[in-house]
Amino acid sequence: MNFIEEIKRRRTFGIVSHPDAGKTTLTEKLLLFGGAIRVAGAVKSNKIKKAATSDFMEIERQRGISVATSVMGFEYNGYKVNILDTPGHQDFQEDTFRTLTAVDSVIIVIDAAKGVELQTEKLMNVCRMRKTPVIVFINKMDRPARDSFTLLDEIEEQLKIKVRPLSWPINSGPDFKGVYNLFDRSLLLFDPSIQEIQPGIKFAALDNPELDRYIGSDAQLLREELDLVEGVYPEFNHQDYLAGNLAPVFFGSALYNFGVQELLDTFVRIAPWPRPSFTEEREVRPEESSFSGFVFKIHANIDPNHRSRIAFLKVCSGHFERNKVYNHIRLGKTLRISSPTAFMASQKEVIEEAFPGDIIGVPDTGNFIIGDTVTDGEIIHFKGLPSFSPELFRYIENADPMKSKQLAKGIDHLMDEGVAQLFTSQFNGRKIIGTVGQLQFEVIQYRLEHEYGAKCRFDTLNMYKACWIECPDPKILSDFKKRKHQKMATDKRGRDVFMADSPFILQMAQEEFKEIKFHFTSEF
Repeated sequence: MNFIEEIKRRRTFGIVSHPDAGKTTLTEKLLLFGGAIRVAGAVKSNKIKKAATSDFMEIERQRGISVATSVMGFEYNGYKVNILDTPGHQDFQEDTFRTLTAVDSVIIVIDAAKGVELQTEKLMNVCRMRKTPVIVFINKMDRPARDSFTLLDEIEEQLKIKVRPLSWPINSGPDFKGVYNLFDRSLLLFDPSIQEIQPGIKFAALDNPELDRYIGSDAQLLREELDLVEGVYPEFNHQDYLAGNLAPVFFGSALYNFGVQELLDTFVRIAPWPRPSFTEEREVRPEESSFSGFVFKIHANIDPNHRSRIAFLKVCSGHFERNKVYNHIRLGKTLRISSPTAFMASQKEVIEEAFPGDIIGVPDTGNFIIGDTVTDGEIIHFKGLPSFSPELFRYIENADPMKSKQLAKGIDHLMDEGVAQLFTSQFNGRKIIGTVGQLQFEVIQYRLEHEYGAKCRFDTLNMYKACWIECPDPKILSDFKKRKHQKMATDKRGRDVFMADSPFILQMAQEEFKEIKFHFTSEF
């Protein structure tokens, strides 16, 4: 298979949703179809007996939620599918936002009873900003659900995207009988006692009386609703979907493996192969012969037994080869990647090559930070991986003086993952952790103890915003830092950060020092 064919058969996508919409369960079932796993894990709050494949951290198994992005790849019908399963919980949304920079399309999972929720809207905003193609999977149709037309109206209104159903449900909850697949004109019957895939029954013409034999009195309602679908919603237009203007919609039940294969079969046919990426210097096209890629995630202790640290690198162009020498652009030095890995959640295997769209794991001893660019020579810098100003701040203190080295190492590693941020006060030298949600403090505390053997405690710190500052005039900058010395800190990369107590304090500083720029993301 030649280079261009390898690119065109890749499908790299993220699965996003509000917590508990069934995203991780859907991921499991997609992996089952790809033959990547044989038995799906039951994802049930704290009663997890067999943990979900994509939730590999111990705290995820205990809580029944995803707190880190998992990367999984498998072959399916001649396609190479790369899934990035993201955290749904809003406290980990920054990890999800960065992951969306590494995917070419997205599947949004929506709970049929709850509809569009706030976190789903935020994630869709990121997709819209990047013009990422979106498919919607309305899950849990085996439970009582809201009216399908109402759900579609809500998706259009709140996610601000046109929709086109490609399957249509027959009832919901205890009366759920299945779906009619509009894409290939077939009927799929739902039987909760059978989780094996049943072949669809072809019904090219809905006026076929055989339809009544299968679904009884619901046949006439189905005909009427499908007439309405065809009249109200636009025809499926592939180009509109690729441009991020039209979202195909599927209905099903991931728990019962129902409607998932139809989703996957359609997805691999219509989803985009790897798309161009953007650097500060130019557009990078996947079919270019020179290799380039960027680090969008770092995970410490992916295997706690070996204290391993992995940088997740998205291949953007060219042909990656094991043991070839590449350039680390930020550090200005070369590196040889001798053990690149492909992922199946925490399971990984060494690979010899990778192509645009693939996600590879690079063993890391501290050389990489999020946003780093790797090429085979060209000096370029990939864009779009900022750290946002945190919303919650705590002083972090050592709870066991005998383990200060372990604590320092643990904080260093976990902050490099980019889910939380570390600031050091220039006034008193105290370490400050900034996060976007309370749950992250619990995760940090748990991981420090169980992965590094270090105990910490958090002290309250009332802070409004961390602002990265810059000024072309060194004298004005120096004057500002002297005047605000009690509120100055440095981030992990040594950049100056102004810690504002309140919106009023920030506004006063901005008005008094008009020459200084205050940034609320680290990318400026």
